[in-house]
Amino acid sequence: MAKRDSRTPVSQQPFLVEIPADTTTIGGTVTVEINEKKVSVPFGTTILEACKENQVHIPTLCHHPDLCIAGACRVCVVDVEGMRTLQTACSFPITSPLKIKTSTPMVRKARRHIIDLLLSEHYGECYSCVRNNNCELQALAKEYGVDSFTFGHVDKPVFEIDKSSPSVIRDMNKCVLCKRCVRTCIDLQEVGVLEAIDRGGKTHIGTFYDKALADVICINCGQCINRCPTGALHANDPSDDIWAAIDDPKKHVVIQTAPSPRAAIGEEFGQAPGKSFTGELNTALRRIGFDKVFDTNFTADLTIMEEGTELLNRLKAAIVDKDESVKLPQFTSCSPGWVKYIEHFYPEYIDHLSTAKSPQQMFGAVIKTFYAQESGVNSEDIVTVALMPCSAKKFECNRPEMNDSGFKDVDYGLTTREMAKMIREAGINLPEMPKTHFDYPFGDASGAGLIFGATGGVMEAALRTAYELVTGREVPFENLRIEPCRGFQGVKQASVKLENCLEKFNFLEGVEFKFVVAHGTANAKIVMEMLKRGELNDVHFVEIMACPGGCIGGGGQPIPTSEVIRTARAKAIYEEEESLPIRKSHENPHVNYIYQKFLTEGPCGHLSHKLLHTHYTKRGKFIS
Repeated sequence: MAKRDSRTPVSQQPFLVEIPADTTTIGGTVTVEINEKKVSVPFGTTILEACKENQVHIPTLCHHPDLCIAGACRVCVVDVEGMRTLQTACSFPITSPLKIKTSTPMVRKARRHIIDLLLSEHYGECYSCVRNNNCELQALAKEYGVDSFTFGHVDKPVFEIDKSSPSVIRDMNKCVLCKRCVRTCIDLQEVGVLEAIDRGGKTHIGTFYDKALADVICINCGQCINRCPTGALHANDPSDDIWAAIDDPKKHVVIQTAPSPRAAIGEEFGQAPGKSFTGELNTALRRIGFDKVFDTNFTADLTIMEEGTELLNRLKAAIVDKDESVKLPQFTSCSPGWVKYIEHFYPEYIDHLSTAKSPQQMFGAVIKTFYAQESGVNSEDIVTVALMPCSAKKFECNRPEMNDSGFKDVDYGLTTREMAKMIREAGINLPEMPKTHFDYPFGDASGAGLIFGATGGVMEAALRTAYELVTGREVPFENLRIEPCRGFQGVKQASVKLENCLEKFNFLEGVEFKFVVAHGTANAKIVMEMLKRGELNDVHFVEIMACPGGCIGGGGQPIPTSEVIRTARAKAIYEEEESLPIRKSHENPHVNYIYQKFLTEGPCGHLSHKLLHTHYTKRGKFIS
């Protein structure tokens, strides 16, 4: 074993480990003893990973599978033979044979003291906490038999609760300084709103100059909420106002449900990830008291028609009219977190965004205009609620420009977690509900609208329609599965060649239609830097979603989250999609009906631009 310099304090010396000759190569293995059981693990595996692989439980708090290693909380300490002090399992790489014990008296005592110290600075009680029964600190206290406050307990709050954001509420009195939110914001999303401020006992998590969250560059994605182990971060919950509207006989309360919450809400009722509860949720929402239950996938189909037409208009203007003012590639605009990201960090490229609103906002505008006319209900009496996987949807529906119906288009954005709370409050166990269908006229949607819920879904849906409109043939992928759009690779690039185009699209003949798909704003940054360097000059269409995995990993989805969980949710969406009778947006009969009856100028016509786009453009309508 290499020796330390005895003249320098141990805390200031590098950690030196002797590496045996047979484990120095990448891919080698190391034999270690965990609780007297010999196991072989890959070189560099952490003790925590090795224990997990061998079904040995080690408690953690700062560790999260989506984030980089921190070793901040020390809850995962273990005893490594030959080490003078206990070591953190999450950050200790195995590079030589070790003897590890995970539950000695010293280890148990140290963990208990750490938990007691965390509780001594954690203000509040569990009964009224939004994370009651789903709090990692609470679970640790139970696991280690905490029945009193050994080191005392704070009796008054130190920090003022920040309620400035329409999406995220911060209560730093409940913070345990695990820095998961910091690592999420800086490393996972590369936004950088949150950071540890001050030193020693004054250390706290704050924003730039400790400004309110609404006054900094927060994109409202809510990924910090999904990884916070306590109630220090949670979504801004409007459920009390929604209950009040439901209980008001003068109000006609309608709800639209996005696909991702339906694929995840079962987790809130003890179900394993990977099963959709679409029909059961419809029944539960009616029993709660919603007057109508509609499918957001309807306006996802509408989005494809509007956004796709806009793209074809841009391509025609660029290729045929040689209009140099046309901005290509066109970026999707469905994700409000992504829209806010580009507004903050790349405002010079905003014109690349599609002007089409998100499906949520399109639905709100349609409900308070077309639906009000069709149903005979006064628009001012309609309350629109959107069940979304996303905390940024709360910000989006409160944007001042989202009132093209003459009213606030969407009154309330509700997360999956908040909807589950309302269902439980109504005494309903969701998995026991019978299945029912959505309400007419917005209950029929295509599978293309459904796959919006996973990263790449918008691009796949758009290609299914655009390719067929341009060529008269189905997109050349087996069973409509456009595999290059699928999966969790950070940035995906692919192309499809347009051949034998219909006459009115002959300007696209032979074009290699290139597209890019990215999820998470760290990957959005990669794409935007590629754009700045001129590497996307020959790309036509780009889909970006702010959250890892797309909407299935949204900031309003059930906690916990991980890539394994997000994969299971995406699988549920794709499986449900293939069972639907209609799988292309342009074949949705109700979408065609709304264009015939209401938006009579067709996609990108004057009225659709007024209601379904963020501003009117002068490029006009190309496809009727």
